[in-house]
Amino acid sequence: MMRQTRNGWLLFVCWLLVLSCNQQLTAEKTSNKATLIRIMSYNIHHANPPSRVGLIDLDAIANVINREKPDLVAVQEVDVHTSRSGKEVSEAAVLANKTGMKAYFAKSIHYDGGDYGVLILSRLPISNAETHRLPTASGTDGEPRVLATAEVEVMGRKLLFACTHLDAQRADTNRFLQINTIAEILQKEKLPVVMGGDFNAEAGGSVIDVLDQHLTRTCTTNCGFTIPSDQPGKTIDFIAFTPGAFDVKEQKVINEPYASDHLPVTATLRFH
Repeated sequence: MMRQTRNGWLLFVCWLLVLSCNQQLTAEKTSNKATLIRIMSYNIHHANPPSRVGLIDLDAIANVINREKPDLVAVQEVDVHTSRSGKEVSEAAVLANKTGMKAYFAKSIHYDGGDYGVLILSRLPISNAETHRLPTASGTDGEPRVLATAEVEVMGRKLLFACTHLDAQRADTNRFLQINTIAEILQKEKLPVVMGGDFNAEAGGSVIDVLDQHLTRTCTTNCGFTIPSDQPGKTIDFIAFTPGAFDVKEQKVINEPYASDHLPVTATLRFH
């Protein structure tokens, strides 16, 4: 009788241990799933496929986004009611509708009878969206640029998502001013930051050096080229985040040569 009782007790203890381990594994799996965030940065060339002069193909851009299923997208070169993309067309609104995402458009310049700038798309709740003007040096004829930011709620927690597109001139003059201004803006931010953008600069130069002083890029070695999309040879599109706030689970450049002159970049981050 004592042996049966002892065996029964041991079986009960073993059952509790197995149950505890299973619950812990399930909790960790649930926790990891809950804090994984998929990010995309995409310069869409105002939805004009380089091989199709004058054509606006928003379906092609939306299909890329829908295939990759990002939670947050930093979109550059977006037209809103311009003559070249259609006076009746807000590319920001169309992409939001075709992807089922929330949108915040940040105007950079008045262009061709409408607006041109950057766009944040989000599957997650967003609030407190802002457009921050970035500087251009006098006498450079640089095109005005902006930083778009929005607070994003992730399972009851918040982060700041940012999108930018730096100056495209050959010299780094304006890009250097702009990235330093972005660093000043984000240094004041209390929330963890994730930023995507077309920086028009490669790693190893002064512009990305400043970025690297303040944020961690999702890829720093052997990164895929992002431009031109048909024969990529340079990496100028990046995703970066507050050091220590996230882990990079995956980073890749999407091979999509038709829709834009840039290839989109994606990264899956685990929010600590």
